[in-house]
Amino acid sequence: MADAINTETKKFLCVSCPVGCALTVSVQGTKVIKAEGNTCKLGLKYAENEAANPLRTFTSTVRVDGASLPVCPVRSRTPLPLAKMFDVTREVAKLHAVAPVKMGQVLINDVCGTGTDIVASRSLG
Repeated sequence: MADAINTETKKFLCVSCPVGCALTVSVQGTKVIKAEGNTCKLGLKYAENEAANPLRTFTSTVRVDGASLPVCPVRSRTPLPLAKMFDVTREVAKLHAVAPVKMGQVLINDVCGTGTDIVASRSLG
């Protein structure tokens, strides 16, 4: 009976493959007890990752001084913890890059202690 009280049902849209299965997942804390709706094994792995440590790739733009365009698209080099997204957004909003900017150039190293960098997604002269 105590297990049922601590079990939470969550719904995810799996993005591991092009099918995009609607998952219904029973979770206790960060442990998946049961997953339904997946049509492949990737769905179960996705549900386990989403329950334990959801990650997202960060994308945005930063202001660039002296370039042909006023802003440059940026992204995280690797996915970040979802819980850190607002902190990362605030850090990136403070950034003013100076031209020239090269695609792949690191603009913020180890953003917010996440272990990943914010890099330029386009070159600007």
